[in-house]
Amino acid sequence: MSIDVAPAVDAASTQDRTIIEALDRSSRTATGHEALNEAVWIDLDDPQPGSAGFFASDGDRRIGYAHVARLDNDASDTWTLGVAIDPSAPLDATATALIDAAVKHVARSGGGTLVFWRFSPDEAEDSRIRALGFTVARELFQMRVPLPLAETAEWPAGVAVRIFEPGRDDAEWLAVNNRAFAGHAEQGAWTQATLQRRLAEPWFDPSLFLLAVDEQGVVGFNWGKLHPPTDDDPELGEIFVIGVDDRGRGLGLGRPLAIAGLDLMARRGATMGMLYSAADNEPALRLYRSLGFTVYRVDRAYERTIEPK
Repeated sequence: MSIDVAPAVDAASTQDRTIIEALDRSSRTATGHEALNEAVWIDLDDPQPGSAGFFASDGDRRIGYAHVARLDNDASDTWTLGVAIDPSAPLDATATALIDAAVKHVARSGGGTLVFWRFSPDEAEDSRIRALGFTVARELFQMRVPLPLAETAEWPAGVAVRIFEPGRDDAEWLAVNNRAFAGHAEQGAWTQATLQRRLAEPWFDPSLFLLAVDEQGVVGFNWGKLHPPTDDDPELGEIFVIGVDDRGRGLGLGRPLAIAGLDLMARRGATMGMLYSAADNEPALRLYRSLGFTVYRVDRAYERTIEPK
């Protein structure tokens, strides 16, 4: 079988987007989970400068897609890669061709660190990705808990909770987020543009974005995201991102923030809570496990340093 790879003329166009969604859907049917990560869909909705998409074809049939884009925070030398392949295609050859096209694009664009997220990779996929020059940089647990929780939120003295107000709270939330996630590749170093792109997402609901405030201002937050039910999953209430400012460490804010956010989503119909946690973040894992969360799947971030060409 001859596999041809060509750049997408306009991956965000209706025609190409339909093909990309179909490839992701066919992969989900075969594996039980999505192929393309959130960063890909965000970039397709609002492309970053330098982003690119590539289709793999077998004759007239599109059998795979790769999307590469710079992270939209201040980590300007970091790129994210997503790949979706039709289950009927030859996986090794198609993946190799698509990833090679993405690597060459990053090299021509000044190089940098290419981050390739894979959801619940098996041994064969892990070996295939490592053989292409990637190493495992991070593991991420997707964790779930049935809703509603039996526990109610109890707030420390002097702390109140309110809803995030776009426009009013942007700058203060960005400062707290960037301190809480200093050095984090995806969640750290957010800019106003990064935040604005998330606020413009169709799923964004300000009533699910909680702020913990004290006399000095925002001290913590829990940003929730509802996922409609699918053939594989019930309605999920995701803790999209949760954080506590440096000055709030030791106050015990993480627990009530998590409980309050999950309670909000349960009252909106979610029957299962979900979040992602770094596999080596023991303090966070202790908290989540104490709330009843268990590991549902293990995702990996593979990285490769690409030299400019």
